[in-house]
Amino acid sequence: MMNLEEYIDHHITPEDPVLHELFRQTHLRTVNPHQVSGHRLGSLLTLISQMMQPHYVLEIGTFTGYASICLARGLQDGGELHTIESNEELHEMALQYFNKAGVASKIKILHGNALNIIPTLPYQYDLVFIDSEKKDYLTCYQLVFDKVKAGGIILADNVLWYGQVADPSCQDATTRALRTFNLYVRNDPRVTVTILPLRDGLSIIRKNEE
Repeated sequence: MMNLEEYIDHHITPEDPVLHELFRQTHLRTVNPHQVSGHRLGSLLTLISQMMQPHYVLEIGTFTGYASICLARGLQDGGELHTIESNEELHEMALQYFNKAGVASKIKILHGNALNIIPTLPYQYDLVFIDSEKKDYLTCYQLVFDKVKAGGIILADNVLWYGQVADPSCQDATTRALRTFNLYVRNDPRVTVTILPLRDGLSIIRKNEE
């Protein structure tokens, strides 16, 4: 008998060969393979990007580039994805798969600390995906907010953190940081937000029209 996740995998658009290989190589070649987005989240990112057809997308946290490829597949002609990653050792692997997926020309990798890079970006983004250090989520949100177009979307991954955000006995720094982020966004009158219980929780945040 299939579990629910297996059932979902068998009833959504299949993972393409490039992403399947990248997922496998991430598990073989990296220390923290659980950080890769994977098929269920990746398929949603692709669908959101394809529906929006964004011009500029910002990804905060590249890792091996799985989500980058998914987001880049919905870019409009001439569109760009800017992805920030602090670990330069992952650059070669991500770039290898950007080329295999045929999206390398649409993606610009920015190396360094997102908190330092975001203020320097001179763009207005249609779509932002936050998937970096959890303790920095709120600061990233605050830094990037004015760089998001009215009506634009901010996605934040892992906001349910293994369910620990709902457990008062969990008081580690990461869980507390995500609780603070979730509450801040919930109370931000400038946005409309929902949380999907997909994988480890995904916030979908829309910047309200002025």
